[in-house]
Amino acid sequence: MGTPAGWREEGGALVRELEFASFAEAIAFVTRLARLADAEDHHPDIDIRYRRVIVRWTTHAAGAVTERDRELAARTSALVSA
Repeated sequence: MGTPAGWREEGGALVRELEFASFAEAIAFVTRLARLADAEDHHPDIDIRYRRVIVRWTTHAAGAVTERDRELAARTSALVSA
């Protein structure tokens, strides 16, 4: 699996910046993402700046992006409009 659409590799992580219509929508997305991360026991770095959310998936133990990160990045993209 390659890098999912909308994501870029940066500093050993898959990174995507998302912008939402409101702060509440950004937080609702982060809540959905947190549920996914907990269910998979694999957690991204999340930076919230008002309506902007930056998500970084990496496997710290591997020191790099793994196929699991790519899969979860793709699943994260599906949460944007959920």
